[in-house]
Amino acid sequence: MDVNEIKKLWKNESLVVGSDEVLKLLRRGELEKVLLAKNAPAAVVEDVKRFASLKSVEVETLEIPNDELGTLCKKPFSIAVLGLKKSSGAAKRR
Repeated sequence: MDVNEIKKLWKNESLVVGSDEVLKLLRRGELEKVLLAKNAPAAVVEDVKRFASLKSVEVETLEIPNDELGTLCKKPFSIAVLGLKKSSGAAKRR
């Protein structure tokens, strides 16, 4: 996924931020994809991949470090994990 796609999804409020929120939504089956910063903590990566595999959710490791991902999402903090909500694009168009 490239920078422009992430910006578009962020603008459409299709992304959730943070490992706690992403793991919660993964357990519920409400995510279709998880994006990890290239330097996300190993423990977070392990947890995300374990729950994603249980729900057959795609996990993509970006070529963007967590500090740049935070800047990209216009946040004053680093972001290690983003989750893409299921069918969020269709819900916004209705």
